[in-house]
Amino acid sequence: MKPILEIRGISKQYKLGVRRGPKMDNVRELLERSLAAAVKRKQKQGDDPPLPVGSFWALKDVSFNVSQGDVIGIIGRNGAGKSTLLKILSRITSPTSGEVRVMGRMASLLEVGTGFHPELTGRENIFLNGAILGMRKTEITRRFDEIVAFAEIDRFLDTAVKHYSSGMYVRLAFAVAAHLDPEILIVDEVLAVGDLAFQKKCLGKMGEVSRSGRTVLFVSHNMAAVENLCSRAVVLHQGTLEFDGIPKDAIQHYLNTLSSQAGKGNAIDLDRVGTRRVVVAPLLKRMEFMTDRDQPLPEGIPIGGRLKIRVHFDLPNPTDTFNVGLGFDNIYGQRIFTAHSTFEPERVLTPHVGPQVYTCEIPSFTLMPGEYSVKVWLDLKSVQADAIEDAAKITVLESDFYGTGKVPWNGTFVLGHRWYLQQAADAQR
Repeated sequence: MKPILEIRGISKQYKLGVRRGPKMDNVRELLERSLAAAVKRKQKQGDDPPLPVGSFWALKDVSFNVSQGDVIGIIGRNGAGKSTLLKILSRITSPTSGEVRVMGRMASLLEVGTGFHPELTGRENIFLNGAILGMRKTEITRRFDEIVAFAEIDRFLDTAVKHYSSGMYVRLAFAVAAHLDPEILIVDEVLAVGDLAFQKKCLGKMGEVSRSGRTVLFVSHNMAAVENLCSRAVVLHQGTLEFDGIPKDAIQHYLNTLSSQAGKGNAIDLDRVGTRRVVVAPLLKRMEFMTDRDQPLPEGIPIGGRLKIRVHFDLPNPTDTFNVGLGFDNIYGQRIFTAHSTFEPERVLTPHVGPQVYTCEIPSFTLMPGEYSVKVWLDLKSVQADAIEDAAKITVLESDFYGTGKVPWNGTFVLGHRWYLQQAADAQR
């Protein structure tokens, strides 16, 4: 049987810091450009130099076929190229090279509100989206009540969608995409916007769509959903296709990749670990992990232990607009916690140049027991100048955090809390 979707040698290159092609400006954009031009002129007079222009390949020679009825999970780290691939498949953006052949009607849910006109009501946007998908008005009318019921927006049906919350947006967008009988349904991680009950409802609907013989491509960091929903999974890494097979094996390959890339130990040479994305220069040099009394971190840190991380980096030019970020991800690549120097209330903005050490101190590291990967990045003038995914691994060890002899056993993190028992008033009568 001929594939319903053919991806042949897809590559996509992005240029950083460059506007892509001519564009008509509205008044706000014109003012923004005028202000930016003034800032650039000031930079040339001795302030921070402008960031150099660079480029990177979001995708590199990706090829695979999709048969009718396939339910394919697409997994990988942030920045692996997953969303770029879906945008190319949905014809939102064009590949730099390669081609895509689509033999069927496609519906995509990639970003909150994609395809909606903000000035139109929910009712009007349902018919607009249906028309874009090639549906007749009679077909849309037949499914209209199901869409509204699924999206749970009946009270706001005749309200302009620009007044919707992000949750309402995604509920309506998913309901339209899933109910208007597309032969191919493409869903990005936007379901994370909705609440847990709605996410479960969406996963159930995607299972129903797949059982009807339609094709689903699904990007998610929820490995349990990928394993249960999908018949096949592909793993992307740095824009390349690394694995294509059954979901269980794909997930294991992905997790093995995470474990092998990160640095281990107390002092980590950042030139030798992780996946680096450089925009300005490789400015990040070293990380050090310390615990109580500034002692090197042993094999792991107990729940609630004190953690201090020193990040060594270079500033090539005098600047006061620089920040360091640390992201802690679980074994599935989901971000659990972000520490960023811009959150420091006592930050002093004075110019610095040359070698620097920025220290992040976390008085109580209360993530649940397990292994976490650490991303580190350096921002210059609010632009990510250098970043390393999976720069380090940190293990949180079981401990008697609550002082009861019982170790916390589920959840993502622990919080100090107290319980008080009182005699109910009814029981005293």
